[in-house]
Amino acid sequence: MNINSIKKSNMNKTALITGASSGIGMGLATVFAKQKENLVLVARNAAKLEEMAKELTSKYGIKVNALAIDLSELNSAQKVFDYCHKNNLSIDYLINNAGFGDFGLFAESKWEKQLQMINLNITTLTHLTHLFLPAMIKNNYGKLMNVASTAAFQPGPTMSVYYATKAFVLHFSEAIANELEGSGVTVTALCPGATESGFQSAAAMEESKLVKGKKLPTSLEVAEYGYKAMMKGEKVAIHGIMNYLMANSVRFSPRAMVLKMVRMMQDK
Repeated sequence: MNINSIKKSNMNKTALITGASSGIGMGLATVFAKQKENLVLVARNAAKLEEMAKELTSKYGIKVNALAIDLSELNSAQKVFDYCHKNNLSIDYLINNAGFGDFGLFAESKWEKQLQMINLNITTLTHLTHLFLPAMIKNNYGKLMNVASTAAFQPGPTMSVYYATKAFVLHFSEAIANELEGSGVTVTALCPGATESGFQSAAAMEESKLVKGKKLPTSLEVAEYGYKAMMKGEKVAIHGIMNYLMANSVRFSPRAMVLKMVRMMQDK
């Protein structure tokens, strides 16, 4: 299905995208802008957000608000919600994309980074959903996309906390998607595999067998796929045939074997 063929009930809705300054978040901002949807872009990089806001406004004639904030800090979700309320921004699409990973043995990791990962990947995502969901239910319309990962389907030695956070995102998304059936609000868990973005560098995993020397899908390709899945109300969207097969095959494999396979794939 071509993105341009997707029919929307009304034009000029507003999408809030976290982690919008790079990777899949930036791709999603471009996809929504092409559809003439207004945007609230949230990330830490103020300069990059302002640059994006100017470019997207000029190119697509939409309204773009940029909010620079560190979402790994506790209570940051409330600050995002208060910003939207103060600026009379009604959010029709909530895209919880912000997240990061860490590569290495858990016992040798820095606790502060693990805690920031949990805060960002789980706490802020869940809090933002809790804050914006009631208005969507009241309006009988809304779409949420929580960016999980193919990592959500199994434990991940050498990225233990990251895999665990993404398992939370997947299960949380599926659960509330069920709770919201018939409300006019849908929830989609987007599960990309390794993607051409800044994620690998941030997670210090450029030498992992999972990504080294491999041609990866672009962030824009994943964003376009995720947008289509969200607009169709799909509960779980796994990008790529091989990713789909691998994510589902673990359900039928002994857990000890799965652990060994993941460790082998991710080791340097």
